[in-house]
Amino acid sequence: MDVSQAVNQRISTRAFLDKQITADEVRDWLATAQRAPSGGNLQPWRVIAVTGAEKQAVIDLAQKKLAEDPRGERTDRPIYPKDLWEPHEARRRKVGEMMYEKLEIPREDKAKRIQWFSRNFRFFDAPLAVFFVIDERMGHGQWAHTGMFMQTLALLAEERGWGSCFQECWGILRPTLKEHFGLGESEMLYCGMAVGYPDPDHPVNQLRAERADVDEFAELKGF
Repeated sequence: MDVSQAVNQRISTRAFLDKQITADEVRDWLATAQRAPSGGNLQPWRVIAVTGAEKQAVIDLAQKKLAEDPRGERTDRPIYPKDLWEPHEARRRKVGEMMYEKLEIPREDKAKRIQWFSRNFRFFDAPLAVFFVIDERMGHGQWAHTGMFMQTLALLAEERGWGSCFQECWGILRPTLKEHFGLGESEMLYCGMAVGYPDPDHPVNQLRAERADVDEFAELKGF
């Protein structure tokens, strides 16, 4: 598989097969991704990978906290900016409707939509869950480099026949997860990631989000 193929076929996988990934495979995957770009070689990321009982403990914790308040815990780093503007808000809504269309869950069936959304906090039943941690003292550049590391992991997952789904939704439980994982005083959990072998027959994995044409976001000058 070449890089272009990996980029083209990567999707947010939301249904997985009951097939495990070994510790040796995870270590090799993480080590290979360490060649991702890192300004000044700071390597500002930290990773916590959980499976089995450790993953279930996180799921149970999430269920308990969200039962107390479905909105989760207060955060000064929301998933999306307040009052998201166009065309970004339209894109966000469109991909959501595309997903529910694949799942055949109509807009008026709020209960089923909520039930499906709750699968986020079970990692969509993926065998492996990965959390990305960054020190809050890091600047915007280090956040960008952490994102490059995350993208590298997603592409390497494709090469291995795995699927992945980045899950910023875990950010609504940052205080609880900080305590659960015993993070340092200035450390924060940024994002989760569900990883495993994709279920090729599940309709949600047929979703392919639309992307803007190059001319919508790029200017080519001096050519």
